[in-house]
Amino acid sequence: MPHLTVEYSANVAGFDPLPALRAMNRALAATGEFKEIDIKARARRVEDFIVGTEEDQRGFIHAKLAILSGRSEDTKKRVSETLLEALQAATPRVPGLHLQLCAEIIDIDRASYAKSLRQDT
Repeated sequence: MPHLTVEYSANVAGFDPLPALRAMNRALAATGEFKEIDIKARARRVEDFIVGTEEDQRGFIHAKLAILSGRSEDTKKRVSETLLEALQAATPRVPGLHLQLCAEIIDIDRASYAKSLRQDT
């Protein structure tokens, strides 16, 4: 825990998800809320999408962070703002594209979450 999932529209030219994920992981670790080794991140490019109702050039990058329940609203707000700042810094400007960047925190029920650690040698 936590699990970071970034979805981005295919029209965000120049967006490289791996450096963005690294930057967001570093930012999350720097909050002091999570152990660095526990942050798991992945990105998904979305080929089929619509933003709004117009045919204009529009796109999005949405970062969703799933964390164990129990943190305060202030803590979640601070973490989401930190995540959004890291995402903004890692996202190139695309001329002519209306781009929406979002960060969302999702609570995972602590009582029902199970995790196993394994290191095979």
